[in-house]
Amino acid sequence: MSNEPIVHFEAASTLAVVVSSNEPLLFLSRDQKVIAASTSFCRTFEIDPATVPGRPLGSLGNGEWAMPKRASLLNATASGSARIEAYEIDLQRPNRSTRQLIVNAQILDDGDKAHIRLLLAITDVTDARAEAKLKDDLIREKAILVQEVQHRVANSLQIIASVLMQSARRVQSDEARGHLHNAHHRVMSIAAVQRQLCTSGAGSVELRTYFTQLCESLGASMLADERVSISVTVDESAVEADVSVRLGLIVTELVINALKHAFPGQECGTIAIDYSSTGDEWTLRVTDDGIGMPSGKLVPGLGTGIVDALSRTLESEIQLSGANPGTAVTIRHRGDVAREKNPPAAA
Repeated sequence: MSNEPIVHFEAASTLAVVVSSNEPLLFLSRDQKVIAASTSFCRTFEIDPATVPGRPLGSLGNGEWAMPKRASLLNATASGSARIEAYEIDLQRPNRSTRQLIVNAQILDDGDKAHIRLLLAITDVTDARAEAKLKDDLIREKAILVQEVQHRVANSLQIIASVLMQSARRVQSDEARGHLHNAHHRVMSIAAVQRQLCTSGAGSVELRTYFTQLCESLGASMLADERVSISVTVDESAVEADVSVRLGLIVTELVINALKHAFPGQECGTIAIDYSSTGDEWTLRVTDDGIGMPSGKLVPGLGTGIVDALSRTLESEIQLSGANPGTAVTIRHRGDVAREKNPPAAA
């Protein structure tokens, strides 16, 4: 059996590491007496460093470290039957605010079971927790305010739409009546967008429900009879709220354009909205089975300009083609095109 002496952890180098640590550390004997404390510990908890060595942990300060449960856990840790990892305690001191601490304890065992040492690392998370709570409260308050604004905007749009419709009934000029009807349709489409945003919150918007409700609103406001129907076919796609608004406005303008120009004199007709996506690529297609566009171009006007502008903001391409019969307008976003326009920054 070797007679070489056992080197214990009270070596000067070990004590120096503990004392100079930037983190609050305590170096304890098995019976929870302080062998050394880091300068950071003494500064953080306002304890005179000269009074620390050799004192029981529970007697530090004004006795605020005398916590029976903490002492029991340390005893269990020293015996090897438990382990302290991220144990939370509230440090309560006279005339000071309570601090929320996270404690981690580790055994330092040099092979001599009678010479067990404990290393405690203490993290004060009070300020971090307070900041996180404040942030959560602000986010929650902002969400409530945004929802209230959305409700108010939606209600205001409904009022504006009603005023426009009443004005359209009173005017004598067919041209003025047409302009008022167009304004009414666009206000109603924006109101439908607002309703969807109110129900979807600040997260992503499920497009199938959104497009279905949007087209139902358009049909209710623009179709006086069942001569023309609107169908919606959308996959499981969901997009950010701002993207859904732009897509919804594009659909609105294309549907309005088809209702105004695609079915003159026809007994019936269908407008179909299809949307599908794969990865970061997506395709929106609005088709009708009307008379088609002999010019091969969308009818120029406010709606066409809106579609073109919104498509550019979505980094997508517009394609007009025949649907045999009718017209198809395809808005396609290709991921490779978007990446070419916005290449990743160099590392």
